[in-house]
Amino acid sequence: MAMSDLKASDLKARWSEFARCLCQGARLMVGFPDYDTYVAHIRATHPDRTPMTYPEFFRERQLARYGADGRRGFRCC
Repeated sequence: MAMSDLKASDLKARWSEFARCLCQGARLMVGFPDYDTYVAHIRATHPDRTPMTYPEFFRERQLARYGADGRRGFRCC
Protein backbone atom coordinates (compact mmCIF):
# COMPACT_ATOMS: atom_id res chain seq x y z
CA MET A 1 0.00 0.00 0.00
CA ALA A 2 1.50 3.29 -1.08
CA MET A 3 1.26 6.40 1.07
CA SER A 4 -0.91 8.02 -1.60
CA ASP A 5 -3.47 5.21 -1.17
CA LEU A 6 -3.99 6.04 2.51
CA LYS A 7 -6.81 8.35 3.48
CA ALA A 8 -6.06 11.13 5.93
CA SER A 9 -8.21 9.44 8.60
CA ASP A 10 -6.38 6.12 8.12
CA LEU A 11 -3.03 7.83 8.38
CA LYS A 12 -4.12 9.68 11.51
CA ALA A 13 -5.36 6.43 13.08
CA ARG A 14 -2.11 4.63 12.27
CA TRP A 15 -0.03 7.53 13.62
CA SER A 16 -2.15 7.58 16.80
CA GLU A 17 -1.63 3.85 17.35
CA PHE A 18 2.12 4.21 16.74
CA ALA A 19 2.33 7.06 19.26
CA ARG A 20 0.36 5.04 21.84
CA CYS A 21 2.68 2.05 21.44
CA LEU A 22 5.74 4.28 21.62
CA CYS A 23 4.54 5.90 24.84
CA GLN A 24 3.63 2.56 26.38
CA GLY A 25 7.07 1.17 25.49
CA ALA A 26 8.81 4.18 27.00
CA ARG A 27 6.80 3.81 30.21
CA LEU A 28 7.72 0.14 30.46
CA MET A 29 11.41 0.91 29.91
CA VAL A 30 11.53 3.31 32.83
CA GLY A 31 9.34 1.16 35.05
CA PHE A 32 6.20 3.31 34.96
CA PRO A 33 3.22 0.96 35.40
CA ASP A 34 0.45 0.78 32.82
CA TYR A 35 -2.81 1.07 34.74
CA ASP A 36 -5.10 0.76 31.71
CA THR A 37 -3.54 -2.58 30.74
CA TYR A 38 -3.91 -3.80 34.34
CA VAL A 39 -7.61 -2.85 34.46
CA ALA A 40 -8.28 -4.52 31.10
CA HIS A 41 -6.51 -7.68 32.31
CA ILE A 42 -8.45 -7.81 35.59
CA ARG A 43 -11.79 -7.29 33.85
CA ALA A 44 -11.03 -9.92 31.19
CA THR A 45 -9.50 -12.66 33.34
CA HIS A 46 -10.85 -11.97 36.85
CA PRO A 47 -14.35 -10.53 36.42
CA ASP A 48 -15.19 -11.30 40.05
CA ARG A 49 -12.41 -9.01 41.34
CA THR A 50 -12.58 -5.24 41.63
CA PRO A 51 -9.52 -3.53 40.11
CA MET A 52 -7.35 -1.47 42.44
CA THR A 53 -7.66 2.28 42.21
CA TYR A 54 -4.81 4.06 40.41
CA PRO A 55 -3.13 5.17 43.68
CA GLU A 56 -3.38 1.61 45.08
CA PHE A 57 -2.01 0.16 41.83
CA PHE A 58 0.85 2.65 41.64
CA ARG A 59 1.86 2.02 45.27
CA GLU A 60 1.69 -1.78 44.81
CA ARG A 61 3.92 -1.58 41.70
CA GLN A 62 6.31 0.76 43.50
CA LEU A 63 6.61 -1.62 46.45
CA ALA A 64 7.05 -4.60 44.13
CA ARG A 65 9.84 -2.83 42.27
CA TYR A 66 11.76 -1.32 45.18
CA GLY A 67 10.75 -3.51 48.12
CA ALA A 68 8.67 -2.44 51.08
CA ASP A 69 10.70 -3.79 53.96
CA GLY A 70 14.28 -3.53 52.76
CA ARG A 71 14.69 -7.29 52.24
CA ARG A 72 15.51 -6.76 48.59
CA GLY A 73 18.44 -4.54 49.43
CA PHE A 74 16.96 -1.15 48.67
CA ARG A 75 16.26 1.46 51.28
CA CYS A 76 15.98 5.16 50.75
CA CYS A 77 16.50 6.12 54.39
